[in-house]
Amino acid sequence: MLYPLVIWVGHGQVEPRWLAALLLLAAATRLPLLKLNKVARWSMAGAIVLAAIAVWANMLLPLKLYPVLVSCVMLALFGYSLRFPPTMIERLARLRQPNLHPLVVMYTRRVTQIWCVFFVINGSIGLGTALWASEAVWSLYTGVISYVLMGILFGGELLYRPRFKRLNNI
Repeated sequence: MLYPLVIWVGHGQVEPRWLAALLLLAAATRLPLLKLNKVARWSMAGAIVLAAIAVWANMLLPLKLYPVLVSCVMLALFGYSLRFPPTMIERLARLRQPNLHPLVVMYTRRVTQIWCVFFVINGSIGLGTALWASEAVWSLYTGVISYVLMGILFGGELLYRPRFKRLNNI
């Protein structure tokens, strides 16, 4: 969550290659401690490639693309689960309630689709701010606004869920 702030504060103070080297060092120290599944490994590899490009080219843009990478990975995960069910939200729901009503399964599919739309929009705005906005605007969007929007979406679904259950007698 602090990543965009670090990039914003560091911009103009520290060369991008040193920011990227710091990120690579942080990743290298944490990587052995993490138990990564296949998707997380690909995500980490993408982040390392972006940081390596930033070190090599001494450019800030690859570092600003990391939130876009995160949105793309999340879109891929949620989208894959739509193609090959159970959906991501259904899997999470089954952790609390293993036997789901068929209407709830349809509902979780719809929520997964909504999250996919969110990740497309969030990634697109992140890309747009990385390419065409100032570091301050990019940091504000990727470090604050996108998290507020995620919270609103998550909270809105939590508030709507009881109504859905009530309307469908579940």
